[in-house]
Amino acid sequence: MTSSAEKIGAALAKAAKGTMAKMRDGAPAALGAAAPKMYRTNLRDVPKVEGLKRDDGWVDMQVQFLIDKKSAGADHVVGWTVLKPGARHENHRHHNCDEFFIVLKGHGHIYTEAGEVPSGEGDVIYSPRGCWHGFNNTSSEDVVLVWGWMDAGSIEASGYEVHPDSHR
Repeated sequence: MTSSAEKIGAALAKAAKGTMAKMRDGAPAALGAAAPKMYRTNLRDVPKVEGLKRDDGWVDMQVQFLIDKKSAGADHVVGWTVLKPGARHENHRHHNCDEFFIVLKGHGHIYTEAGEVPSGEGDVIYSPRGCWHGFNNTSSEDVVLVWGWMDAGSIEASGYEVHPDSHR
């Protein structure tokens, strides 16, 4: 004869086995959770951000938020920026997120705590939260950057602050 403890153990094992099988089969919805969904867009379909103010350090920049909280429900941002000759993103920092950017095309100078230093195609820059950074297109050609904020799905969540001694 089987004891009560053995019957309970067998029932728990059966339930756990069934739950694991459902999870392996990709059925989280059957467990009451929404299945994650892929988000896909195209540069041509993402509007340029309007209302970026020069006084906030956004000098003649074309910015697109490709992935963010609003579009994809993400807790990070992936963006695309084109800086025409003379455009720049003033020295700034984010209190609530880390940032990276990759220079896909062109060259100019990055703002660092040690001053401006040359930067060009292929450079990958990582700025941990609280680190001052920015980019100045000092060349006669467009600069194209892809960039991201980790742990912030919007500019408001990023804790954005322009440096008080920016070049306004």
